[in-house]
Amino acid sequence: MSNNPFTRPPSQDERAAASTVTDSCAFKAGFSGVAGYGIGLVFGLVLSGIEFSSPVDTSASTKQQIKTVFKDMGNKSLSSAKNFAIMAAIYSGSECMIESYRAKNDIYNSIGAGCITGGTLAAKTGPRGMAMGCAGFAAFSAAIDWYMHKDD
Repeated sequence: MSNNPFTRPPSQDERAAASTVTDSCAFKAGFSGVAGYGIGLVFGLVLSGIEFSSPVDTSASTKQQIKTVFKDMGNKSLSSAKNFAIMAAIYSGSECMIESYRAKNDIYNSIGAGCITGGTLAAKTGPRGMAMGCAGFAAFSAAIDWYMHKDD
């Protein structure tokens, strides 16, 4: 039997170690942040392609206009990617911690995680904005969770 880890099946100890890592809230939050970054990058690129918020200088050369448009698209994509990464990491991490604490997997975990995420993202707007962010994200999370589990 080969000792190459890529050609042999994993041992029970290796499976247990991998399960411990992938089941941790830190891993779930980090992985969600990376996935959110990728999704946000694509989402930002698509939306920046259809948004015409910054006018193009028609007196500039075509090459300069294209360069300006691509730079603007890149900036919007990176901004969207960062926002999605932060949102996904906060939501996933808080949902995992709530689920671990409650030892239940139900809609209330999603509602709590949505409230924490919305409130955290709105922290710079003050208490009223945080309350609105909490309520909005919690309602959205409840709707999504209900839709995803309505056949269960």
